[in-house]
Amino acid sequence: MDLLSLFLLIIPMFKSFALCQLEEFVSIDCGGSSNYTDRRTGLAWISDNLIMQHGTPVEVETPNGTTAQYRRRRDFPIDSKKYCYTLNTNERRRYLVRATFQYGRLKNGDTYPQFLLYLDATKWATVSIHDASRIYVKEMIIRATSNFIDVCICCGTTGSPFISTLELRPLNLSMYATDFEDNFFLKVAARINFGAPTEDAVRYPDDPYDRIWDSDLARRQNYLVGVASGTERVNTTKNIEIETREYPPLKVMQTAVVGTKGVLSYRLNLEDFPANARAYAYFAEIEDLNMNETRKFKLRQPYIPDYSNAVVNIAENANGRYSLYEPSYMNVTLDFVLSFSFVKTPDSTRGPILNALEISKYVKIASKTNKQDSNVVNAFRILSAESCQTNEGDPCVPSPWEWINCSSTKPPRITKIILSRRNVKGEIPPEVNNMEALTELWLDGNHLTGPLPDISNLINLKILHLENNKLTGPLPSYLGSLPSLQALFIQNNSFSGEVPERLVSGKIIFNDDGNPGLHRGNKKHFMLIVGISVAVSVFLLLLFLGSLMLLHNKQRKTSHQKHEEKGITGRSSSRLLTAHSLIRGGNFIDEGTACNITLSELKEATNNFSNKIGKGRFGSVYYGKMKDGKEVAVKSMTDLFCRGNRQFVNEVSLLSRIHHRNLVPLIGYFEEEENQHILVYEYMHNGTLRDHIHETSKQNLDWLTRLRMAEDAAKGLEYLHTGCNPSIIHQDVKTSNILLDINMRAKVSDFGLSRLVEDLTLISSVVRESDGYLDPEYYASQQLTEKSDVYSFGIVLLELISGRKPVSLEDYGGEMNIVHWARSLIGKGDVMSIIDPCIAGNVKTESIWRFVEIVM
Repeated sequence: MDLLSLFLLIIPMFKSFALCQLEEFVSIDCGGSSNYTDRRTGLAWISDNLIMQHGTPVEVETPNGTTAQYRRRRDFPIDSKKYCYTLNTNERRRYLVRATFQYGRLKNGDTYPQFLLYLDATKWATVSIHDASRIYVKEMIIRATSNFIDVCICCGTTGSPFISTLELRPLNLSMYATDFEDNFFLKVAARINFGAPTEDAVRYPDDPYDRIWDSDLARRQNYLVGVASGTERVNTTKNIEIETREYPPLKVMQTAVVGTKGVLSYRLNLEDFPANARAYAYFAEIEDLNMNETRKFKLRQPYIPDYSNAVVNIAENANGRYSLYEPSYMNVTLDFVLSFSFVKTPDSTRGPILNALEISKYVKIASKTNKQDSNVVNAFRILSAESCQTNEGDPCVPSPWEWINCSSTKPPRITKIILSRRNVKGEIPPEVNNMEALTELWLDGNHLTGPLPDISNLINLKILHLENNKLTGPLPSYLGSLPSLQALFIQNNSFSGEVPERLVSGKIIFNDDGNPGLHRGNKKHFMLIVGISVAVSVFLLLLFLGSLMLLHNKQRKTSHQKHEEKGITGRSSSRLLTAHSLIRGGNFIDEGTACNITLSELKEATNNFSNKIGKGRFGSVYYGKMKDGKEVAVKSMTDLFCRGNRQFVNEVSLLSRIHHRNLVPLIGYFEEEENQHILVYEYMHNGTLRDHIHETSKQNLDWLTRLRMAEDAAKGLEYLHTGCNPSIIHQDVKTSNILLDINMRAKVSDFGLSRLVEDLTLISSVVRESDGYLDPEYYASQQLTEKSDVYSFGIVLLELISGRKPVSLEDYGGEMNIVHWARSLIGKGDVMSIIDPCIAGNVKTESIWRFVEIVM
């Protein structure tokens, strides 16, 4: 076969290969309204209307001549979420991934955006827009790690995050292979066509892989400056052998620059450098040299051992004229400003030549969420399609989905799933047993069916909420053996069989109400017999106690008459808080309210009141542990002027009839004649909100944690104001009366003053002890209302966001408080100065403004 016949055979093969490549191209017009074909390139573009469920298409005001794909863009909300496009890939195949951004002209009041771009869990780039007409191009060369990749936009710091186009281009199997591709992507920093005839870039169809080769004439700040004198542009129309490893386009190799004075030098800014890089230089002899002419040169700057010492002799390296030589610099360290130069060797008659240059930065591939964990949460997403959004990418990175928490390990593990009341339907995925790092699973209030799957591998699980579903079947015996389990809630399901013994031992918080088929003990009929026996015993005991009470009342009446006859005067004895007592102040305690606990039980629980953990207005607070393992806070109230007695009566009467997850629950009480009153509350492991804001380490109080605490406290107050009939005014809202449980959830406490402010003496006490929190309108009206609670809660919110105390001579001077201070800063527009320094760098300005507006 002659050469011409071979050439004619190769052409259709190449066209067929190019056509195959084109069919695999993915070209997404983000914000576009329809699908179309670009006339200039022949590329088919699709709208993202059916791909992306979030964001808003926006018309772009750009200079004339803009191609169709840049006439619209997609803007995303300014929030902490990420918005991801999912692209299908073949695992272990190499691809070029490209995202482009053209914002267009600014409108009044707008600012140019800055935001982050991610590829899977790997930070790709910080996109900073500062030129309306420029198209910002971000390219990454990857070897796909799975059958899909996610390209995500998130974390805007100014303006609204957006994207114009997203493209995926498969590469030839041998192209861009490195020894490091298992652990690193290649982020394209520069791809330059030297000697280009115009400023136009070269891409498809001239490059069958649709790489974009920028012209060296492009007008861009600090782009190819410091050009050596004697640099000239040359070109040819002759065919060049380009069948090398990287297959650069013929059109690019047909142009070049030459150093007629023996030197080629340039300076170039490289984004996100210094860094380790892979660099490719493309040399092709496109000038006709005479027989006695040679072209030999070396890399002089930057000096790289091995590379700088090697002589580039195109005639030898590329086996003749019109052939390509592409030396590669596989791992070199380059600075932000790259100064490079090639110089001819002493025995060369012609200066150096350069056709093209490619520089790519090695980007460490970040770990995606553990695959097994991802599979489970994606299964839950499908079960709850109504509320679990798509286009969120990796569950944990760069920010977690709103209904999960993640660890900081590599790879990240999911530690918490919160799907309460999310309309989750179907059976719990059995793969949940693979989530060894899971500590909390909240699935309450859904429509889950079927049995509880095997979760015996969840050795770190502490809290499990399954209540208010339609789950069936027996409770597995291993539930009592999960080493970390602290709380299990299964009420209002259809579980059946025997409850594992450890669940009812008191070591685990356990609620199984509303499961008629469940029983505790070895045999149902045994439980029935025991129940009947207990009922009979209780009935006989009540008859006996009734008789004693009749006798006791008769004796008291006789004794009282005798005292009156003798003229004895003085303070009458306090009545015990029995089921029949009418408490001072007119608060009647209904039968079956707070439990009366004996003094001996309290002394045993508190080790004779030895572990003092705090001091309140009317007494001290002690840590205790009851016989059943329940941890308690015991408040011993001693007050010679009966105000403590008033508070005691008030708290018992109120807390006996109100129950809410954001109010500290009252477990029981003790009262005796000698003016000793004791209240027993559920123990709050993390103390007061005040402690965490002002006195202890604040490192764990990030912005989201503070918002959650504010929401918890607000729900507690809202219940008092609107969920109780009649409504309850707390009248003492402050950070020291907001407690934090073992999970750092906030609960409102201290109801001793609620609805009990009846005399000016007590009110004056409140004013003194709640300085800085009190509603200024009180001083005029002398009355506290629901609005007073709301005002005080606003002070709490200011403390949360600023980390400052309500009143402080050091911070504000004698004439100001936290409200005056905050108002003065807001008036200047300096809202960021209000933020606690502990969170200043991790919260968006927009979020702070919204919070402060609510506070004020």
